[in-house]
Amino acid sequence: MTKTASLKEVPLHQRHIELGARMTPFAGYSMPVQYSSIKDEHLAVRSLAGLFDVSHMGRVEIKGPQAVEAVDRLMTNDVKSLRDGKALYTVMCNPEGGIVDDLVIYRLSHKRLLLCINAANREAVASHIDRYMVGDAEVDDRSESTVQLALQGPKSKEVLGQYTELDLDSLKFFRCVEGEVAGVATLVARTGYTGEAGFELYFPAAQAKVVWDALLDSPDVIACGLGCRDTLRLEAGLLLHGQDIDASTDPLEAGLGWLVKFDAKGDFVGRKALEKIQSGGLNRRLRGFVLEGRGVMRPGYTIESEGEAVGALTSGSYAPTLEASIGLGYIDSGFDDRSRVDVVIRGRRVEARVVDPPFYERSK
Repeated sequence: MTKTASLKEVPLHQRHIELGARMTPFAGYSMPVQYSSIKDEHLAVRSLAGLFDVSHMGRVEIKGPQAVEAVDRLMTNDVKSLRDGKALYTVMCNPEGGIVDDLVIYRLSHKRLLLCINAANREAVASHIDRYMVGDAEVDDRSESTVQLALQGPKSKEVLGQYTELDLDSLKFFRCVEGEVAGVATLVARTGYTGEAGFELYFPAAQAKVVWDALLDSPDVIACGLGCRDTLRLEAGLLLHGQDIDASTDPLEAGLGWLVKFDAKGDFVGRKALEKIQSGGLNRRLRGFVLEGRGVMRPGYTIESEGEAVGALTSGSYAPTLEASIGLGYIDSGFDDRSRVDVVIRGRRVEARVVDPPFYERSK
């Protein structure tokens, strides 16, 4: 069997082919990377609305009388503080403090939580949950039986409002509600990965075409692929697991210390290691970079200061909204306060400004 033939297909795979999408292998799936151009799709999300099929993501429910307590022990953030209908961004660490995954948790009830997991990380997360979760709770992997769409952009609420009777005006950021979209029972969440206002929709895979076709029928919506999803999230300073963070990085050096609630909760997996890291000081720190000269930054490029290698890029791309090359990367402690560094691009040193992400923030 060839590599292409062994790839999984999301329920909307044939729809993507019919729309002329360029498909690419990603996290074991055949996924659309673009339909028109990455730049056009990117700018459409910033000005109108883009529709993404992100069904390759993992969707796992934790259910039972002690579901909240069981999940809280696995996460660095304070899951117990969640109320019904709210969402929480957090990281899950191993005992050494390394990041197993960064994920969003939705509290559907006091006995039911939905975990949205990174696509390439489903097996690692499942193994971690199986090993460390304790309490009266069970795991229900809904990844194959459900679909996840992301409708993102300033027109997203107006578009979605045509297909649901839910009060979208009262649905605030990082909130969720269950209702119907285009007649299909759907969990509607005010979350996303683009830096724009928008929604993520979770519903049965059997109804994938109904909702997709309805939303795409709007003149303000275009289909978008993973290509512009990456440039959008980079502009917004959002991290990508497997590039910017992984099991070899900890949340403190990655700028995610605000997700580690030492004071608000008791023991959790990785707590002792993170306390030790915090008290000992960081060896490196994630920073943002804006290229001053010609070229495009890419992952893996070396960062130098006065001719000395002091770090490396983890993400980098041309940013269509900003019309500049931007990147994320780690700089060694002692050099992380520099305002200027050089990025080595194909043997050339090109100056870059050191900034704190995000690079782009939408108008409020």
